[in-house]
Amino acid sequence: MAANDTLQFGLFNAPDPEPVPGPDTAAPAADDQRPARGRTALRARTAVLFSRLQELGLRGVETLVLMRTRRVMVSLIGRTLRVHEGYAEAPESVLKAVVAFATARSKTERLAAREVILAHDVERAPAPRRQEPLRPGDLALMTQLGEAHRQLNLRHFGGALRDIPVRLSGRMATRLGHYDAGSRHTPPEIVLSRQHIVKHGWREAMHTLLHEMVHQWQHETARPVDHGPEFRAKAREVGITPSARRDVTPLERRKRQVG
Repeated sequence: MAANDTLQFGLFNAPDPEPVPGPDTAAPAADDQRPARGRTALRARTAVLFSRLQELGLRGVETLVLMRTRRVMVSLIGRTLRVHEGYAEAPESVLKAVVAFATARSKTERLAAREVILAHDVERAPAPRRQEPLRPGDLALMTQLGEAHRQLNLRHFGGALRDIPVRLSGRMATRLGHYDAGSRHTPPEIVLSRQHIVKHGWREAMHTLLHEMVHQWQHETARPVDHGPEFRAKAREVGITPSARRDVTPLERRKRQVG
C-alpha cells in the first residue's frame, strides 16, 4: 500500500538531477573512436536544437544541455536550459512550448507550456530496481503468491488482469505492499513485505495483495493510480478496506490494548 504509486514527470525552474549517462555519454570503450563520434553527434544535435529554439523565439539563454533523466524533462537554471534528449527531434509545436516555458512571465503561461511538453512522449531512462538476495523459502512463497494472484484475478476481476510477478521485500519498514507499474524498460510487478506476511499471516497478506491488484486494475484500465473515489469503490466491490492504510494489529493484541 502506498499513498501514491505512480511515477510523475517533473518540470521545474530549479536544479535537477545530473543526467543519467546514455549512449552518447558512455564510458570510453576499447575503440577510442567510438566515444568521440558519440560526443560529436551529441554536440551536433545540441547545436541544431539550440538553433531551432532560437528561431522560435528563445531569448536570454546562453547554454543548452541535452540530458537523459526519468523525471525532469525541461529545466531552466540561470541562463542554462536543460532539455531531455527525447525532444531533440520533437515537432515545432512542442519546441514552441519549450520556448514558452523558458520565457514564461507567469505561472499560468508556464503551466500551459508544461501540458504541451509532457503530452509529447519521450523514452525515459530506465530506473534500476534494487534486487534483494533470495532467502530460504522465498521461491516457494513467491510461487504461492503467484498462484494466489491468479485465483484472486479470476474471482474478483474476471481474469482480466495481466499475470505479473509478485516478489518479496525485506526493506519495507512501514509499507505492507506496493504496485510498481513499470516502464518501457521494466515490467510491472507487485511487491509484498516479507515481514508483513510472517508477522500478520496469510489472510492479511491476501488482503494486501488484493489492495495492490486494485492498483493494477487502475493502471491497466488507464485510471489514476491513487486512493481516490474509484479506488474506494473498487475496494468495496472486492471486499477490502477502502483506504490507503489499515490496522493489521493481531486481534489478541488489540484486546489487550483495549483492556
